[in-house]
Amino acid sequence: MGLAALKVLISKLSSKPSAGNGSSNELHGLLPERMFLRALCLERKRAERSRKLFVLMLLDLGKSSDNGNGDNTLLQRTVPAILSSIRETDIAGWHKEDAALGVIFAELGAGDKTSILPALRARITAALRSILHTEELDRVRIAFHCFPEDWEGHETGLPIAKLYPDLVQRDEARKVSRAIKRATDVLGSALALVLLSPIFLAIAVAIKLSSPGPILFRQKRIGQYGVPFACLKFRTMHAVNNAQIHMDYVKRFIAGKVDPGVPGTNGGAVYKITKDPRLTCVGGLLRKTSLDELPQFLNVLWGEMSMVGPRPPIPYELEAYDIWHRRRLLEVKPGITGLWQVNGRSRLRFDDMVRLDLQYAAAWSLWLDLKILLRTPQAVVSGEGAY
Repeated sequence: MGLAALKVLISKLSSKPSAGNGSSNELHGLLPERMFLRALCLERKRAERSRKLFVLMLLDLGKSSDNGNGDNTLLQRTVPAILSSIRETDIAGWHKEDAALGVIFAELGAGDKTSILPALRARITAALRSILHTEELDRVRIAFHCFPEDWEGHETGLPIAKLYPDLVQRDEARKVSRAIKRATDVLGSALALVLLSPIFLAIAVAIKLSSPGPILFRQKRIGQYGVPFACLKFRTMHAVNNAQIHMDYVKRFIAGKVDPGVPGTNGGAVYKITKDPRLTCVGGLLRKTSLDELPQFLNVLWGEMSMVGPRPPIPYELEAYDIWHRRRLLEVKPGITGLWQVNGRSRLRFDDMVRLDLQYAAAWSLWLDLKILLRTPQAVVSGEGAY
């Protein structure tokens, strides 16, 4: 549904009373919550392809000390002022019915958010000042959310409830299944840590004997909603090495600029460097068998990862992501194994890896997790695409 079609729907809604309460019936020109959130999701998906900035403005009128009539009166005066200050191509509606007004500003030109946001704020504030008293204006809270959003500085995660209401609704619908998945993760990771403890000990001794340095390697990774965490692995490289080798390789690979190093059945390039000079002799074997990832069961136990999910990226990988690539970090929690790991692993092109992660997120079920877990040992034993 395009902007023109949405405007037609708005005009139709303006001529008919909505099914909501009395205040909603009197506010013409606003999309109801369901339709506005649908428009927001469509605009977000369109922006993923066009790479053009759009802005979501949320306006909360706060709570009045009156018996409710004051809120309705304020709302009835505010809405016309907002609608008169926006363009015909902008979409206005309820982000939350009778609680938060939303406006989607798209097609904002070539400017960046440092110039666009102050201009939008000044325009809306001027419109409100023309019809509201000072004490009423003090109650109004205006927030602007840009897409694509800035992933820096979100130690506690992105505020997905604003720009990704579809993901919030889906998580709510899967609440029971997600609780079962978490319980399975806890039990599975705890059992794995106990049963594999002799292998942990043997690997630790081998690492210590083969090269100086720590046994475990802690690396900053980006988890669900952009929350960083320390991913644990057995150290496979020399303690002193140059990470620039991998940084340059991964960025070129994500951009599709890497020549096929080891062609697979699909002619694709491997995601990891096939002959990494930083690896130790023991590290090469650990990488080939994926035993270096066993400590990640601790990350699963702590709730930072899941048994099944997308691979958590390193921050410098995220910098090279296209906008649509980021969705793999919003849809589900990262995991030790996943759909792409059992479908070619590192021999897949990066875009294909992301598509598999999104396919997993859309079709996720406990049964799908079980099938992936059952296929993982075969993928590990075969060593296909592991480097």
